[in-house]
Amino acid sequence: MAVQGKRLFLEEVMVVAPWVWQLSIGLITLVILGDLIYQIRKPHEPTFKESAIQSVIYIGLALLFTFLVTEVWGARFGGEYLAGFITEKSLSVDNLFVFLVIFTKFAVPRRLQSQALLIGIVLALILRGIFIAAGAAAIEQFSWVFYIFGFFLLYTAALLIWDTLKAGSHDEKVPGGKATAFIKRHFPTVDEYHGAKLTIVQNGKRFITPLMLVMIAIGMTDLLFALDSIPAVYGLTNEPYIVFMANAFALMGLRQLYFLLSGLMERLKYLGVGLAIILAWIGVKLVIHAMHKNELPFINGGEHITVIPEISTELSLAVILTTLVVTTIWSLAVTRKDPKQKA
Repeated sequence: MAVQGKRLFLEEVMVVAPWVWQLSIGLITLVILGDLIYQIRKPHEPTFKESAIQSVIYIGLALLFTFLVTEVWGARFGGEYLAGFITEKSLSVDNLFVFLVIFTKFAVPRRLQSQALLIGIVLALILRGIFIAAGAAAIEQFSWVFYIFGFFLLYTAALLIWDTLKAGSHDEKVPGGKATAFIKRHFPTVDEYHGAKLTIVQNGKRFITPLMLVMIAIGMTDLLFALDSIPAVYGLTNEPYIVFMANAFALMGLRQLYFLLSGLMERLKYLGVGLAIILAWIGVKLVIHAMHKNELPFINGGEHITVIPEISTELSLAVILTTLVVTTIWSLAVTRKDPKQKA
């Protein structure tokens, strides 16, 4: 369906009409609002069956969107979206470990965790939207931004491998700990949860509930995750629309995935190693791309460096899928033999 002239797809650039952006954002907003209203009116812990069905629906919609992108804009952009979605979904699963640490630290009741996750997803979408816009503007003006993105992902990958192998699991330090500690020191707080309320009034004085502190911790976590998430997907595509939709579909259904995988998360011992490999691969891809677009005068005299060929999206997709499968099987096999992990 790619059409010359007034078409949406051009050879090198994916042209997305404003109404497509508006429709996409509108539909995503409606889905999240509907889910949020449902959780506020009926806060509960989703059952395994409920989480499984909703997860299948969300992932199914995300995969169907691949065919839509391919049909409208072409196979190249369809492949870029699919690689971006799988990468973002994988990083989102890793994020669930940190959410689990936060909920454990603050002793959040299971029935309130669902609502906290949903609000965290809303915050993540807003923050990532800002980062996507900033990243697109930077890439448009400065090709050397790819160097920064690439080396940052390599640095993040090294830290992730170190943390995973050193601790054997995720760090128990809660993101936003300093912020929540500051609030507890300077504002009146209570230790007990009062349903879904973020603040309560007692004896004419307003107090902050633990749920508010949990929201702050999740917000800080979302900010940290956006720093490596956005450069990672920009390593697979330069198209802001693909970056946004890959992030949106990865985040939608994250709440259901948390309850679906909560019993398995401790067994995914080496998922961090797999994600580190993926981030490192994309980091190398970004650096090579930056070399091909090089304009920095102190590198090769400002000339392009094309000695190393660019890495294709198809090869990246194969590496991402293989890495995830191998590290997941590795983790489950190792923890199956470990009596401590079986519990």
